[in-house]
Amino acid sequence: MTLRDTYDTVARAYAEQLADELDHKPLDRALLTALLELAGPGPVADVGCGPGHVTRFLAARHPGVLGLDLSPAMIAIARERAPGLPLAVASMLALPVADGAWAGAVALYSIIHLSPAERTIAFHELARAIRPGGRLLVSFHLDGPDLPTGGTTHLTSWFGAEVDVDVHFLDAAVVGADLAAAGFLIESTLRREPLDPAEFPSRRAYLLARRAG
Repeated sequence: MTLRDTYDTVARAYAEQLADELDHKPLDRALLTALLELAGPGPVADVGCGPGHVTRFLAARHPGVLGLDLSPAMIAIARERAPGLPLAVASMLALPVADGAWAGAVALYSIIHLSPAERTIAFHELARAIRPGGRLLVSFHLDGPDLPTGGTTHLTSWFGAEVDVDVHFLDAAVVGADLAAAGFLIESTLRREPLDPAEFPSRRAYLLARRAG
């Protein structure tokens, strides 16, 4: 089962469970709002947008927001819920945009399934797509119960369905170094504890970066 297959399989249940997650996450809302303000005028992409709830939040506050996701089922749900938004099926390993097309991008938990080599590709693609001076907000899991930083857990059941997918728990320093190698300057690193009972009990990290140049 590919990553696309996994997200196609869980898309409807995922969308229903996470539809209102930002209502319970004031810090996420604040960071997303700050990203928009720092990015300034121009297109902002939600990369790995899933069913589009973050995309809708961004679009309510900024013109030119678009959403991309690997899963056709996720994009179909996103289109149902926001028919006016530009949404497309695409991989963050090969973004279908011109160089410097975006003022900014968010990638919330979009990198948690990528291998180190794939993360390198994804970060270089984001650096290519974001204009010099543009901003990027990335979030990911640091660790969790019996799940150390740098570890990987394999899921065979998720959102009530059978799946076959790895989830990586990442080191913020390593991710920051990888972003820097791709052409980003890290402006802020924030770590937080899990929000109980709103989410999986992992510690999270948010990196805000500026495209160099």
